[in-house]
Amino acid sequence: MAQSLDRLKESPSQTAGPYVHIGLTPNFCGIGGVYANDLGSTMLNGETKGERIELRIRVLDGTGTPLKDALIEIWQADANGLYNSPSELRGAADPNFPGWGRQPTDMETGVCLFRTIKPGRVPFRDGRLMAPHITLWIVARGINVGLHTRLYFSDEEKANAEDPILARIEHRLRVPTLIAERRGDTYVFDIHLQGEKETVFFDS
Repeated sequence: MAQSLDRLKESPSQTAGPYVHIGLTPNFCGIGGVYANDLGSTMLNGETKGERIELRIRVLDGTGTPLKDALIEIWQADANGLYNSPSELRGAADPNFPGWGRQPTDMETGVCLFRTIKPGRVPFRDGRLMAPHITLWIVARGINVGLHTRLYFSDEEKANAEDPILARIEHRLRVPTLIAERRGDTYVFDIHLQGEKETVFFDS
């Protein structure tokens, strides 16, 4: 759950440049001695509750070519639909699950992998339950402002049909751009930055 930062003014935007991985994932870049492990690279331990899943995510440009220098962060609720956040007032989230992860795309394939748990349902501000989902933030060279979208699950058809955010998407043919396809224990999700299959992005 994002914290309110109304007291802070927004910094001027600029491209993430070619250095985003050096600053955020130094071990991935071969720079040791900063962190034992890159922050956000591990989301699970032996005590984490919930169904373990893998997310296989690609970021594609307007030609359908995978970006090999993108970086993705995810935020999500735990298996009971609770956020690991001081703003969470509905109960105590799983202490063995941070609810946040960060991964760079592979320099060869353009794929990044998250090993996480399937989130529970979270109430919308009017009390209606949203479908299980994961929030994604995408940055890469040439993207001036990080892109914000969501990942929903293909095997949650009933919950997806009830989701108040998905219901707000006017052009219904674009809803599938937010749905990850389940293949065994893996969900496959492509983020299209432009073109006919352009993913739905959110303002905030």
